[in-house]
Amino acid sequence: MVTTVGTENQQSDLLRNLMLLERDAIAAYDSTLEKIDNPDHRARIEEFRRDHDDHIRALSELGRSIGVPLPEEGDIKEWLTTGKVALANLFGDDAVIGAMKTNEDDTVSAYENALSNAVIDATWRPVLEKGLADERRHRAWMEQAAA
Repeated sequence: MVTTVGTENQQSDLLRNLMLLERDAIAAYDSTLEKIDNPDHRARIEEFRRDHDDHIRALSELGRSIGVPLPEEGDIKEWLTTGKVALANLFGDDAVIGAMKTNEDDTVSAYENALSNAVIDATWRPVLEKGLADERRHRAWMEQAAA
């Protein structure tokens, strides 16, 4: 799924959509944790889920800095992110991790889009760069683990 998150014309919309994407990612991680059997993979998935919690905290701070309340829950896309994981569960851990990798593709693209977006404030760069680095690390591990 190709995402347009990060291409918004308003700071508030960009932050809101990044937050929704992060909340949807957390729902997918929670779903994955219910399904994954390999304890080493489970530990990594738990670590990555905590990274997404950190992203939400950082994005919330950015939202507060511009006076924008951010969503407390995911959106309809959550069904897509968790649905891929549920379907992949029929084929085992590697398939579940492969499904999660496609979700990470979207978060990587969203952070890349946001970092190149002219509406972002320069003070946001460290938060967005950390998010992008984490997402790239998650995706790289998932590519390797599902191979």
